[in-house]
Amino acid sequence: MRLLATLVLAATALPLMPLAHADTFPDKPVTLVIPFPPGGPTDAMARTLAAEMKDRLGQPMIVENRAGAGGNIGAEYVARAAPDGQTLLFGTSGPLAINASLYRKINYDPAKSFAPVIQVGHLPNILVVNPAVPVKNVKELIAYAKANPGKLSYASSGNGASSHLAGVLFNASAGIDLQHIPYKGTGPALNDLLGGQVSMSFTDVLTALPYVKTGKLRALGVTTTERSQALPDVPTVAEQGVPGYDVSVFFGIVAPAGTPPDRIAKLNQAFVDVLDTPKVKQLFASQGLEPAPSSTPQQLGKFIQAQMAKWAGVVKQAGAQLD
Repeated sequence: MRLLATLVLAATALPLMPLAHADTFPDKPVTLVIPFPPGGPTDAMARTLAAEMKDRLGQPMIVENRAGAGGNIGAEYVARAAPDGQTLLFGTSGPLAINASLYRKINYDPAKSFAPVIQVGHLPNILVVNPAVPVKNVKELIAYAKANPGKLSYASSGNGASSHLAGVLFNASAGIDLQHIPYKGTGPALNDLLGGQVSMSFTDVLTALPYVKTGKLRALGVTTTERSQALPDVPTVAEQGVPGYDVSVFFGIVAPAGTPPDRIAKLNQAFVDVLDTPKVKQLFASQGLEPAPSSTPQQLGKFIQAQMAKWAGVVKQAGAQLD
């Protein structure tokens, strides 16, 4: 009878075991990998989110910078991590979309190697010019560029960066030929723009904002389809005669492919809760971050695929290839 009672109790407990295991996730700190060096806007956003996650997950979220190869090193590390939800990637347009066509070879597939968790938002680029350039808006810029071929140049943070490809797309859409000048990072590009060595740049709104407000740079247009909440009086490039023009840096959180759906759902809800707090909302808005249209993992998955297709065409047109 004792043996029978023991077997009955064991059999009764078995169906509950998977549920109990799922409820304990996470049972140790979660690692959020940033594929860029400390100190940039991506790093700052990721650390803001990570600091708020303990109350939602019951475990701390540890930020780990794994920089290099335009974000590919960190992305590959997460793609090869155990699919248990304990290791996540805070990715951007580069490693999650552009790099698949920009680099000759990467050891992961942005659409297949990851399970999407949530799109955090996007950071618009701003077309800014040195005040010495005699134009006040995008239409005047296009007219001036056509009347003075080869005279205008734009700075980027490097070949293949969004600030480079934004110029490629602008040239093609406007029928002009702005000369591309690549730099090793946003800082050097900005210094030469402020000094007048280059005419303009398609830099991110967070970088440009202080200089636009002080008059050291002139903002001609926002590169997204809607105006930036950080610069609401600056019209978009699209509404100034370049229809369909849309460039921004998006931020998304992904896990290794094969991560259980219940764990993805728990992580997604935790990030949704954090992003909805007044503190985080206000901070991200002050940095120029625009919220994502949807917070579902499915939306991010579809968005990544669409961005990969879009930038593959731009990269091909630019002839930009990196090893």
